[in-house]
Amino acid sequence: MADFMGTGRRKTSIARVRLAAGTGKRTVNGRDLDQYFARLALSRIATQPLVASNMLDRYDVTANVRGGGTTGQAGAISLGIARALLRIDATLRGMLGKEGLLTRDSRMKERKKYGQAAARKRFQFSKR
Repeated sequence: MADFMGTGRRKTSIARVRLAAGTGKRTVNGRDLDQYFARLALSRIATQPLVASNMLDRYDVTANVRGGGTTGQAGAISLGIARALLRIDATLRGMLGKEGLLTRDSRMKERKKYGQAAARKRFQFSKR
């Protein structure tokens, strides 16, 4: 059986995810998923599409992720897994969409503007 690929992005993180028929082994950048993410909540975010579709033990997940922080990387892996699951079974679209797992989170860091101290913060105003 062939491998199924999916790409996920969140903030500045990009994840390339490969799903292969297997026993549920999950690796991120060559390390075990639970070892890669120190917080359990991030591991749960990353595997949410597999849990929602009841395919946690059916597929091995191999993710290559770079850029951003751990939270953004977990979100990127989640979207990549969801997109790969759609290639396996298109009937999952309704269920994954209802869970909000197919939506790219478009929130990004706002750029700093000239004449200001930060993205929104202004320099201190003084009348004199």
